[in-house]
Amino acid sequence: MKPWTPSSWRGFPAQQQPQYENPEALAHCLGQLRELPPLVVADEVDYLREQLAEAVAGRRFLLQGGDCAEAFNDCRGGVIADKLRVLLQMSVLITHGARTSVIHLGRIAGQYAKPRSNERETVDGVELPVYRGDLINSLEPTQSARTPDPKRMLRAYTCSALTLNYLRALVDGGFADLHHPERWELSWRGPDAGHYSETLQQVQASLDFVELLGGRRESLRTGDVFTSHEALHLAYEEALTRFVPERNAHYNLSAHFLWVGERTRQLGGAHLEYLSGIANPVGLKLGPTAAAEELKQALERLNPGRIPGKITVITRFGVGMTERVLPSLVEAARAEGQPVLWSCDPMHGNGQTLPSGFKTRDFADILQELKEVMAAHRTLGSHAGAVHFELTGEPVTECLGGSEGLSEEDLARAYRSGCDPRLNRSQSLEMAFLIAALLREEAALARAKKNDYR
Repeated sequence: MKPWTPSSWRGFPAQQQPQYENPEALAHCLGQLRELPPLVVADEVDYLREQLAEAVAGRRFLLQGGDCAEAFNDCRGGVIADKLRVLLQMSVLITHGARTSVIHLGRIAGQYAKPRSNERETVDGVELPVYRGDLINSLEPTQSARTPDPKRMLRAYTCSALTLNYLRALVDGGFADLHHPERWELSWRGPDAGHYSETLQQVQASLDFVELLGGRRESLRTGDVFTSHEALHLAYEEALTRFVPERNAHYNLSAHFLWVGERTRQLGGAHLEYLSGIANPVGLKLGPTAAAEELKQALERLNPGRIPGKITVITRFGVGMTERVLPSLVEAARAEGQPVLWSCDPMHGNGQTLPSGFKTRDFADILQELKEVMAAHRTLGSHAGAVHFELTGEPVTECLGGSEGLSEEDLARAYRSGCDPRLNRSQSLEMAFLIAALLREEAALARAKKNDYR
């Protein structure tokens, strides 16, 4: 096999890649991207991998969440702040409820492309190329807007840089300081809204007590915020890959963490080839058709050194499928000595299209898959140390159910996603409460089992 390079993926079959009409324009845009500064640095990437290694050991919990596909028009201060706010709020609820440190990993500052099931779709009787995310084309239903435009890669880079810059400013400026709960308020009207406020008050009281004992008052924050996106558009990812001499390794410095999706994880494919050569921690999504032998080979390609924190396996089965699929995968990773972090994505296997035409997901199905996965890991002597959600800090109406009781009739009120439905801010916080409860239950069962052995 030829040595890996950032461009060696070009010798492999590549799924889900846009077809540009003007090769010269494409080459020009990629050339510009290669000269632009990186968005993150290798130290941050390595620090995330160290934290993920602690999650593998059960000392941390990974919360990964954000938009299905970011939109250029949402590169606005208020929208970005709400995304960060809901992620941090969920983190506090999980940390307080489950007594575990949480890693915050946003699907943000780069999640501008989406794989699609079909090449074309019909809109108002007109057949058009499918929308593939703002990195590639526009949601506007016209032939010109749906034609892939390489200049969009430059705009995606710019929006990613602006988003990441604002995220850093918010965190460094004390936005995540637990001493200022007024910065954490969302106009949440769910039945657990009072519970959320009470939890924040308890966290504050605990901090005040600790600081009184220590005789000092310092800015305590929820921790660092890392960015992630699907490594889908390989020419774009290649252009943002840099060699870091101090580490003698290549890093994709457009994000801290990248993942390969269910549609693009072919063993002989370009996406696995590209991801096999970068030092970033990598996510591997597995659906209900995943086989143990496939997982073994993929893990060997992506993590031959068995480095803890390098690989997060993100399962996305759908309700009722976990017991059929997960056991053989866990045993395969264990047999290979692969220290993977197991994550549950309960969103992507539970989509449905209603007669009204809306794509949606039901909160009850999402929660049920999460329960099934956690229970299965417990039975297998494994551990679900992460979750992966599509969510937003906005009051959208895209997923059914939750404490708000959203019905099919409610969806049209505020359905804003250009791709897949997201949990809204109320549903996200409710889910965080429930995750904390599940983790508490898991910890209690583990303690009881340990005591039984004594």
